[in-house]
Amino acid sequence: MSTDGYKMVTNVGNASASSEKSKRAEGRKKRGPFAEVKFGSAVVPIYRTESKGRVRYMLSFHREGRRERMIFSQLDEAKKEAKFVAQRIQSGMQHVTDLKPHERDNYKKAVELLDQLGIPLVAAVEDYVQARKLAENESLTSMANDYRRVFKPLTRRATVPELVAEMLAAKKQDGASKAYLANLKTVLTRFGIAFPGEILGITSSENDGWLRGLNLAPKARSGMLICVKVLFSFARSRNCLPAEQMTAAEQIKKMKVKNDEDISTFTPAEMRKILHAAPPHIVPILAIGAFTGIRMAELNRISWSAFDLDRGIIELRAGQAKTASRRLIPITDNLRAWIEPLPRSGKVVRTELLHREVTALVRALKMEWPRNVLRHSFITYRVAKVKSADQVALEAGNSPSVIFKNYRELATEEQADEWFGILPKEGQWENTYQWDHRARIVTLPGQADS
Repeated sequence: MSTDGYKMVTNVGNASASSEKSKRAEGRKKRGPFAEVKFGSAVVPIYRTESKGRVRYMLSFHREGRRERMIFSQLDEAKKEAKFVAQRIQSGMQHVTDLKPHERDNYKKAVELLDQLGIPLVAAVEDYVQARKLAENESLTSMANDYRRVFKPLTRRATVPELVAEMLAAKKQDGASKAYLANLKTVLTRFGIAFPGEILGITSSENDGWLRGLNLAPKARSGMLICVKVLFSFARSRNCLPAEQMTAAEQIKKMKVKNDEDISTFTPAEMRKILHAAPPHIVPILAIGAFTGIRMAELNRISWSAFDLDRGIIELRAGQAKTASRRLIPITDNLRAWIEPLPRSGKVVRTELLHREVTALVRALKMEWPRNVLRHSFITYRVAKVKSADQVALEAGNSPSVIFKNYRELATEEQADEWFGILPKEGQWENTYQWDHRARIVTLPGQADS
């Protein structure tokens, strides 16, 4: 007998029963059922039997043309099962009686538990099987706890295009330059087209695959990766990505980009020629860039209030610096001579269009304007002057290793003295020229007649 209190037998395979039992059965008077359980027109009889002083209760019914019997030690159990069988017979679902009582109890309990979540049993089993396959040897409960710990703090799910629009608006409100915003918009709009869904679902491999699929040079690809990293960091700050994990963009290794950019500088004579031809309104760009090494993007952000001539410093706030750290830049003696005569109120660079005028002036002087030439020139001559990569790194907002590697021994101390000795010429502040902003052409005095 099974541990659940009953057993099932059929009349199939009973040919081997002893003949002695058969004879006793033939001689025994046929007895009727001890009790009957009805449901509709279905009737299931219960028979009472005794064997070696033990009383048993037997159900007898037919299933698929075959007689079946189930034996219980308690009458209540037998009646309960008989009622269940009668109900299934009446409803035409007799095959469900294949389940044993403890199996039906488990089934009922499972359905009750799932009713709390409104999930059908089949759907729950399918979900469990799929999860079990994915989890392999991991505990599903442990995985669920990890998932809850990591993802529960998320307050929203946002798509990439939504976050791009939000971030651009926030950066503009924070005073980011137009050039920086334009670069972000260009790169991230393409990224949003490639990944229009939720940012949470983007993997590092998908991110890397998209970048490599653009077939760009490593330097250009590295620049685009920086923009994508900015977006993912913004998403994490808005609780759209887990705070305790690296983002999909951060997991991509930084590309090693060979720096083929030459350290192009002006000679002291070339810088003097440019400054002495400049009218007052573009002197700040040229003089401050040449004698402080400040980046042009940083110069566009600051106002004249950052200049303290009494203390001899320029204070670049963290929000204005590329490195997001406050920087104090010394005002050299010759820079003081260039800026003291100028009106100093409002922004230093009133409009970024002035940069076009500067490059046009240099072209009018039959000279080239290499990328970052003023910054390269300052660092080169400043290293030769103070002979300290650490000091120049603090002033220029760079790392000492980069300063030492790229700018050491490119100029002599005599050349540095000449550079930081460039002063305004007599009549400097009366300089003028013709500026065609549409054609971007500067015509110097005397050039129009030649």
